[in-house]
Amino acid sequence: MEEDFELPTGDEMMMNNDDQLDLPDEGPMLKVGEEKEIGNQGLKKKLLKEGEGWDTPDNGDEVEVHYTGTLLDGTQFDSSRDRGTPFKFTLGQGQVIKGWDLGIKTMKKGENALFTIPADLAYGSSGSAPTIPPNATLQFDVELLSWSSIKDICKDGHFCPALARAVKTMKEGEKVLLTVKPQYGFGEKGKPASGDESAVPPNANIQITLELVAWKTVTEVTDDKKVIKKILKEGNGYERPNEGAVVKVKLIGKLQDGTVFFKKGQDDSELFEFKTDEEQVIDGLDKAVTTMKKGELALLTIAPEYAFGSSESQQELAVVPPNSTVFYEIELVSFDKEKESWDMNTDEKIEAAGKKKEEGNLLFKAGKYAKASKRYEKAVKYIEYDSSFSEEEKKQAKALKVACNLNNAACKLKLKDYKQAEKLCTKVLELESRNVKALYRRAQAYIQLADLDLAEFDIKKALEIDPDNRDVKLEHKALKEKMKEYNKKEAKFYGNMFAKMSKLGSLESNKAEAKEAEPMSVDSEA
Repeated sequence: MEEDFELPTGDEMMMNNDDQLDLPDEGPMLKVGEEKEIGNQGLKKKLLKEGEGWDTPDNGDEVEVHYTGTLLDGTQFDSSRDRGTPFKFTLGQGQVIKGWDLGIKTMKKGENALFTIPADLAYGSSGSAPTIPPNATLQFDVELLSWSSIKDICKDGHFCPALARAVKTMKEGEKVLLTVKPQYGFGEKGKPASGDESAVPPNANIQITLELVAWKTVTEVTDDKKVIKKILKEGNGYERPNEGAVVKVKLIGKLQDGTVFFKKGQDDSELFEFKTDEEQVIDGLDKAVTTMKKGELALLTIAPEYAFGSSESQQELAVVPPNSTVFYEIELVSFDKEKESWDMNTDEKIEAAGKKKEEGNLLFKAGKYAKASKRYEKAVKYIEYDSSFSEEEKKQAKALKVACNLNNAACKLKLKDYKQAEKLCTKVLELESRNVKALYRRAQAYIQLADLDLAEFDIKKALEIDPDNRDVKLEHKALKEKMKEYNKKEAKFYGNMFAKMSKLGSLESNKAEAKEAEPMSVDSEA
């Protein structure tokens, strides 16, 4: 059944609020560091970093954010940054607390803001046990990474205002007739004829027959676009598996020619279960499942770099040839999240940190430095905030921080991330200023960063503390050779530079002498 859908003129919009275009709410204009109230319900926004452009997301858009949630006393209860995975949700659909729906629609891409959200716009008088008490005012440090809008389908720009508004009112399979006024069509200029398309006169009302056949959300799981997720069926709620979660899925793996190489959980067979971030499945599948909601059904396209690589791989039902792009249909049936630090007591935090440290050690010995680094980082995050720890617990936490940061620095050196290695060693030295390993590894980082004077300072200090340390002595010897080599190159560089300058000076002098020897030119007007 067709129906008229007429977009209102500017005057009509002023007269009839019900017919207004669904434009984003304008938030308060803020300078960095400034805080203002949004609306009149007690929601406050403090700008921490300006965003790009002027566009803001709208209700119905899928937004992607990083956030850290704290109580007013600074106690952290949730963080997507700690999980290492951005949080996605559909704006204005009640998938998050009301303060988020109201606040995030005032943000620009790349913007970072601190929202102070009263209990009435958060979890109210019930709270959210065990981390959020009743009637709690919450603070969220939110960075808006990106959003997907229905407007993105209108690549030619001709009908964007009309289609964007209209499609948001439609259901799948619905067909409508749009009557579009000039300001939402081709405006004062109209549109010239092109090929089989007729011209549209200036200031013309146009009619569009529009049918919403289907829509699917497509997202890039990795920044390099080599793992793509197409949602076939939306999931429930907004919770997603974190690193270390145990997930149960229905899974079919196929090659490009349709050959099925893996199948589990279909036709009442046993579900496929694995633990995320444990290398139990290919990297692309591991990363993709942490972006899914319970009940979500998706199609994954995974490039070889995140699949089976350049080697042939014998799978359950078929062989995956080298350098194959693979395709998975996956349904996330259920998951049990790994306990987050804010849900743990102090004993549990120390125990969890120790466990992650041991996992990191095993990965380091296996040469998996990037994964080992992540374990050490996770261990430190468990015990980062130790204000509630007893004195004995603080001692244990300090020892773990020192060990994990030192080991992580060793990972970063292996990964050639010398700047991060230097920062991690500095963190250790802030806790233990005479830690020889930290001085030694920071010196190694400084050498690679060509900060030879700083490297020499650290090595000399390490030798003062432990004069017989063989590794430090060898590094000192290597540093001396590097400094000699550097000094030779520097001397040669300046020698060549001064020689060139001297040569140029001689040439200029010779030119000047030659000019003085020339007869004076005749003045034609004399």
